[in-house]
Amino acid sequence: MTSKYDPLGAYLKARQTSEVPMSFSEIEEVIGADLPPKAVNHPAWWSNNTSNNTMTKVWLDAGFRTERVDVAGRRLVFRRAGGPTRPPREPDRPRAAAEGADGVLSRVRAALAGTVRVAPGVSLTAPTGEPWEAEQS
Repeated sequence: MTSKYDPLGAYLKARQTSEVPMSFSEIEEVIGADLPPKAVNHPAWWSNNTSNNTMTKVWLDAGFRTERVDVAGRRLVFRRAGGPTRPPREPDRPRAAAEGADGVLSRVRAALAGTVRVAPGVSLTAPTGEPWEAEQS
């Protein structure tokens, strides 16, 4: 089955560099169509989650991952991935118990890659110190 996004996969595969910076309009030129509204309004659309959308599978299959997504600036960077483009299917089991806290945090960091930056040493589970109650006016 072919996708309207297949030309992007061919374009990326033909690049000889480890990074391919592109504007949204350049991507639209390559695919010969406008990007969907969610792509131009929501950074999460550009995540490297294989169940995200059809276009995600195209860039992953081409051996790339998205990074530095700038929706306001309408640009991003495709970075050549080292290793398999899709993780192997894992057996059904409670991941938290099987991987421990460090494994879960590693998976969270991997899932967020390309959408946010988490500085090394920052705990994603540590309290922020911000109050949870609603502010009173």
